[in-house]
Amino acid sequence: MALDPLLVEVLACPVDKGPLLWFEDEGVLYNPRLRRRYEVREGIPVMLVEESTEVDEAEHDRLSAKAASEGTPWTGTAGRGGAGGERP
Repeated sequence: MALDPLLVEVLACPVDKGPLLWFEDEGVLYNPRLRRRYEVREGIPVMLVEESTEVDEAEHDRLSAKAASEGTPWTGTAGRGGAGGERP
């Protein structure tokens, strides 16, 4: 489910305040620095740390590779051209 582009622009990880990767097709926001994923339910990002999931090495590698190959957008990057890979 799509998120409002303005919302994507302001979303940040509640723990380290950094940008997140937005996997629209999976309904997931992902922080590769902390290896935490936040679900998007019915178009609403669930940004509670206690509701997030810590991913294992295999899932981190999968999401990182997918981000790099598909140019997955980062949150908070309007005008900065960031997409995919291991940015911040």
